[in-house]
Amino acid sequence: MKFRIIRSKRTTLALEIKDEEIIVRAPQGASVREIDAFVNSHKDWIEKRITKMKEAKRQALEKPLTEDEINELVEKAKKYIPERVAYYAPIIGVSYGKVTIRKQKTRWGSCSARGDLNFNCLLMLTPPEVIDSVVVHELCHRKEMNHSRKFYGEVLRAFPDYRRWDKWLKDNGRTLLMRAQG
Repeated sequence: MKFRIIRSKRTTLALEIKDEEIIVRAPQGASVREIDAFVNSHKDWIEKRITKMKEAKRQALEKPLTEDEINELVEKAKKYIPERVAYYAPIIGVSYGKVTIRKQKTRWGSCSARGDLNFNCLLMLTPPEVIDSVVVHELCHRKEMNHSRKFYGEVLRAFPDYRRWDKWLKDNGRTLLMRAQG
């Protein structure tokens, strides 16, 4: 099994599959033998993940979104998502700046240092709970501009089902993003 190694100051080994390429993130001192053993121990997961990615790509190509459909999603999102932001901000105890809706290629949402929030219009193709999970995630960045344990504590306090819906997005989001690429 071919893979690319990216070494860094990290302390553990991690796998990533990006565009069907296997990437191993490894500590500086990890041996090639240790990395090979790690990859081989995750062979089943890697194969399932690559199969799933190929299937997602096939599905996305079967049902690409038209420009009109994307524009319709933007308009729906401009009405719906700011309402969800306004609902969750007081629960989390934060303020925010502008809320912008775009068709983004890789992100579902982002939060700037000034507190401006950006959301992907394709969220309108997901269950409402997924939208809420992304809204809560971005609003919690107003308290913690990182992905620390403290950050996720805030997220789970405001939205206890976050992990379930974040997993839904991880499992299905790639297909939705590919549908917009056409």
